[in-house]
Amino acid sequence: MSFAELLDHVGGMGRFQIIYAILLAIPVFMMASHNLLQNFTAATSEHHCYVHININNTPYTNLTGKLAAKDLLRVSVPMDSNQQPEKCHRFVTMQWQLLDSNATVTNLTELETEPCADGWVYDKSIFTSTIITEWDLVCDSRQLKQMAQSIYMAGILAGGIIFGSLSDRFGRRSLLIWCYLQMAVTGTSTAFSPSFTAYCIFRFLTGMAFSGIVMNGVSLSVEWTPTRTRAVVGTMYGYCYTIGQFILAGVAYAIPNWRWLQLVVSLPYFICFIYSWWFAESARWLVIAGRPDEAVKQLQRVARINRKKEEGDKLNIEVLRSNMQKEIASAKSSYTFIDLVRTPVVRRISFCLCFVWFSTSFAYYGLAMDLQNFGVNIFLIQLVFGAVDFPAKFISVLTISFIGRRFTQALTLILAGLSILANIFVPQDLKTLRTVLAVVGKGCLAASFNCVYLYTSELYPTVIRQTGMGLSNTMARLGSIIAPLVKMLEEYISFLPLIIYGAAPIISGIAATFLPETLNVPLPETIEEVETRHLRHEEQQMKILLKPTMPDPAKEAR
Repeated sequence: MSFAELLDHVGGMGRFQIIYAILLAIPVFMMASHNLLQNFTAATSEHHCYVHININNTPYTNLTGKLAAKDLLRVSVPMDSNQQPEKCHRFVTMQWQLLDSNATVTNLTELETEPCADGWVYDKSIFTSTIITEWDLVCDSRQLKQMAQSIYMAGILAGGIIFGSLSDRFGRRSLLIWCYLQMAVTGTSTAFSPSFTAYCIFRFLTGMAFSGIVMNGVSLSVEWTPTRTRAVVGTMYGYCYTIGQFILAGVAYAIPNWRWLQLVVSLPYFICFIYSWWFAESARWLVIAGRPDEAVKQLQRVARINRKKEEGDKLNIEVLRSNMQKEIASAKSSYTFIDLVRTPVVRRISFCLCFVWFSTSFAYYGLAMDLQNFGVNIFLIQLVFGAVDFPAKFISVLTISFIGRRFTQALTLILAGLSILANIFVPQDLKTLRTVLAVVGKGCLAASFNCVYLYTSELYPTVIRQTGMGLSNTMARLGSIIAPLVKMLEEYISFLPLIIYGAAPIISGIAATFLPETLNVPLPETIEEVETRHLRHEEQQMKILLKPTMPDPAKEAR
């Protein structure tokens, strides 16, 4: 009897699994708020230099009470090519002649200007306060905005490395509880940041917690869910994240102050921390860790909740040991990162998944964190970007469940890349068409994410599953860190970022075709099991290929 059969023996997808899945899904609603939060907390409002208007001892002294604000701005700040106030410069001296309609100014570019020495004035009609307006992250400091997002993503990267290995050693449940607390504390602390430096530190720690929640939540879900329902449960989590994007748009619209917005999306994790103590540790992991007595207790607890108490009472350590010899024996060996590349099949899986995770995250955040450049209402485009996930993930769960994981993974990535590349040939003034193509690409990437979380958990054996998830998470975060840097290349060649954003998913989609299929396949427990399955599959393929060419003895006799 395998562990999958043991799980069916104590209720399969029973009450315990349903409650567990719901409790794991609740935090996911707010995870989009943290991942995409800087679209709103770091939104760049229209701004221009703050100027001290001094009209004494000038020919226009008698106009003090008559000049409109736009006229005073006109004489103090130069206009750009779109006849909007320059964002980073002002005139050294007031250019009063610009108010005289009869006067002629030969060359405005010859008028002497200077940087904004006294700060900036911001348009607060949409956002009353952001980290941009509070710490003046504009002009020479404008790249600090992208740096803050990269630091957050670096935190997710660090969390993947640290929590991935720790959870394989200390268990999924304890790490998940800690990450809920860390997310709550550091997220709340971010709202009270006294400086930009403190803000970046707290965001880094929040990113670490985010990574730990994702990895351990997915692992607990996969390891307690029967094979036949894993795709449905995984897609449910994907839809929770999608709904979270709607929640983010609504909350950001209702709370235009970045500190309050940060606080509102962080406090719910204290509730998650409290109820997470009810969670059961993964029985699979307990067996692998050499603690079969605790695994029996957890399985019996699950059986009671699923109203299968009698079946649960029949379980004991001897039953586990007799039916899971390979898994228990593997506990005597320690596993490290090297095991991800030590054997040929697992090595191929690791390399291909690195491509898939990197490019999916790279292209996704290249699109999702650039909402202000679409030229439409930022709250509307956030809703549209969230809405496209519903049909995308619905179609993906159908293909995942009935066609296969490999087909879905490859198709979504290649379609995403083609949609992004198509925007290269669309003129800039066709904003609607460009937005539609970007939305299609984002939907395909969301479907790719939906598939790859499940696919990765199914490809790696239990003994190195979290380590493999940590590697995958690392590649994804590298992609999300590099994405903003690639965006800067448009200053040199306008379409170069789109070429890179589009080519990466296509290449990784091709790489995904070399992964093994896991549809209706039980979770592997050991590395040897993964290698053995591949050898059997190759033998079956060889038999199929050689069968038509084998001579028929009956025909030869005739």
